[in-house]
Amino acid sequence: MNSLTENRHTRISASSATAVQRSERLIARNINDASLAMRRLSRALVVLACCIAPQTPCFATTPEVELDHMTWTEVQHRLASGSTTILIPIGGTEQSGPYVALGKHNVRAYLLAQKIAQTLGNALVAPVISYVPEGSIHPPAGHMRFTGTISIPDSAFESMLEGTARSFKQHGFKDVIFLGDHGGYQKNMQKVANRLDREWANDPSCHVVALNEYYQAVSVTYVNTLRRRGFSMAEIGLHAGLADTALTMALDRSLVRSDAMSHAAKPTEADGVYGDPRHATEELGQLAVKQIIDTSVAAIKHVTATR
Repeated sequence: MNSLTENRHTRISASSATAVQRSERLIARNINDASLAMRRLSRALVVLACCIAPQTPCFATTPEVELDHMTWTEVQHRLASGSTTILIPIGGTEQSGPYVALGKHNVRAYLLAQKIAQTLGNALVAPVISYVPEGSIHPPAGHMRFTGTISIPDSAFESMLEGTARSFKQHGFKDVIFLGDHGGYQKNMQKVANRLDREWANDPSCHVVALNEYYQAVSVTYVNTLRRRGFSMAEIGLHAGLADTALTMALDRSLVRSDAMSHAAKPTEADGVYGDPRHATEELGQLAVKQIIDTSVAAIKHVTATR
């Protein structure tokens, strides 16, 4: 190959390399442009959402309230900044008939506690307590007659609540609030709160409250609302009926087997159901969500302001 041919090949190779580099730069520029366009589109969608729902502040960030999502230094900072109330959601793992998941109380208590804490603005939420008294294990009684229910003795449950409250007092929280989503252990919550308040009577740094108003909003206020809307107590029920199921649907629809329920005959006590859940809707459940949050926030503000 002569020098002329070699030079021509060299120029072609250099030209090809330059073309490749130009193509790479063009591709990178297009990718950057596309990424910028996506970011702009995302911002535009947020602005559009704010215009559609002006009650939601644009670009507002909700402070973290879930204790188990935070580091110890973050919790310490929040305490120093005034978040001195700790909400302890208490659920339970129990049967709720063929159409509602076993963990409904755990999910409800945790989600409602988060909403309450966010509304208060000075509270954090402890991990949910999901092991509670549900009746005798052997022989099985109450909900323990149905597969999947977990029960612990009253003494173990009360010790758990007491240890939890003592832990938060040690860390510097001023108000420890028990939020119980289940009726069966309300007396246990109150017993522990009373015992600790007697013990700490000469130490005003921490106060324990079993927030009865939370459960009353579910079991009394919400039931009365449904009755005024024309539903009978036979439908509303005491367990896994319309009220129970609608509240669960409003907070996490995946916990309710809606399709199967809508095509089934009325469940009975033999199924673990006391009521008729078939007409439950998310919209009815949202009534309870609002009542629970409003009632609980007002009650917590009252007890923390007057002590």
